[in-house]
Amino acid sequence: MGIQALYTSATGLKAMDFKLNVVANNLANVETTAFKRSRANFEDILYQTLEEPGLRNGLDVPLPMGQQVGLGVQVSSTQINFSQGAFDHTEQPLDLAIEGDGFFQVQSIVDGEERTVFTRSGNFTLNVNGELVLGNSVGARLEPAITIPPDATDVAISPQGLVQVRLAGATEFSDIGQIELAKFINPAGLKQLAGNLYLETDASGPPITANPTQEGLGSLQQNYLELSNVEPVRELVDLIRTQRSFELNSQAIQSADQTLQVVNNLRR
Repeated sequence: MGIQALYTSATGLKAMDFKLNVVANNLANVETTAFKRSRANFEDILYQTLEEPGLRNGLDVPLPMGQQVGLGVQVSSTQINFSQGAFDHTEQPLDLAIEGDGFFQVQSIVDGEERTVFTRSGNFTLNVNGELVLGNSVGARLEPAITIPPDATDVAISPQGLVQVRLAGATEFSDIGQIELAKFINPAGLKQLAGNLYLETDASGPPITANPTQEGLGSLQQNYLELSNVEPVRELVDLIRTQRSFELNSQAIQSADQTLQVVNNLRR
């Protein structure tokens, strides 16, 4: 049984190492625009059944309990927390925050192919063609495309996603485009990509697109960015708990090793 304890505790060490990586990633992205924290979910694995519960004894009476020994733990999933982050007032006209449900749709290269991906990050800027693109490492273009004329002197984006500009010499704003948002039945099923992007999967379901404030989607806030929803204090508490759990599993391995040494010395 001491040998089995070694393997069982080893699964605990592996699981806590995985959780440590998740917590470390959350803390590393505490300043990443619109980053959503993840958590590691665990589940127990196979049980060794020595005696079935309900087995009848010599008096033909069912036993109230059996004998089962668990064989450890494993990571079942990592779950993204899409709760709303706080807003930061940037005074930048192309900065957008989504208040409520929804994702921006952008075009990016995934595995060598241009695809529509999704993000909560709204730190937009202009590319050489005057198109709205994300200010990330790949410059993903907003979809549907919005092009700001080179002679525009002012940009206004309504909570409903209507984009208007005031051209040089004009007094009135002109409509130039409409921003659409997307939502998913199961956003936790999205695949996380680098660059603060998400990819649709069979688990997330297809995107449901509409204008902001329609179909249950949130509204846009110009001149604001959504901050990360990582709470440093909570992550530090998780970090301490993970460290303690790792230490406990290490002590279990040491205890099992000492038990095996005692058994081995019985023959001397």
